[in-house]
Amino acid sequence: MSESLPVTRRTVHFDASDGVELAGDIAVPDDPTRAAIVCHPHPQYGGNRFNNVVTALFDALPDAGIAALRFDFRAEFSGGSGERLDAIAALDLLAREVPGVPLVALGYSFGALIALGLDDDRVTALGLVAPPLAMAPDVDAPRVRTLVLTPAHDQFSPPAATEPIVAGWASCEHRMIEMADHSLVGHTRNVAELVTAWLSS
Repeated sequence: MSESLPVTRRTVHFDASDGVELAGDIAVPDDPTRAAIVCHPHPQYGGNRFNNVVTALFDALPDAGIAALRFDFRAEFSGGSGERLDAIAALDLLAREVPGVPLVALGYSFGALIALGLDDDRVTALGLVAPPLAMAPDVDAPRVRTLVLTPAHDQFSPPAATEPIVAGWASCEHRMIEMADHSLVGHTRNVAELVTAWLSS
């Protein structure tokens, strides 16, 4: 087993463009090759930056040489528009903290839809974990390299519903997580390994 890279971790506070204060955690390895924001699930259903999938990604990315920023969306839910401002503010912070490397947007569930909806030319790749695409079938196709991971037994957008939506996306790799449902309990390590391997390829 290879040695873990030295990683600097700390909690950060930053503001969205409309003045809302946000909190997050940043982890930066020595000589990062990329930097990724990680967007959490729906805040009205208990989602926050300490979610199991978000934590698995946040812990795994630095060991793959990728800086990571997980953050909480604003306290008052705004239907997605404010949350996109939050994600852009996270990108701004990451660009300042880790300058000169490609930026990536990752998200799980609702957070995957936020990542997908970012209209920001700095984003060079998207990693979408269990995106509920069947509930938002009219999303715009991404313009960058994209990984979509769909649990085999996802309650909101199973593979049969997700596949026709992503089939027309250019540069998209769609993979199924066997034996998993939307919560991905027991499968977070596999998810983190798939995402980090894909980003490192």
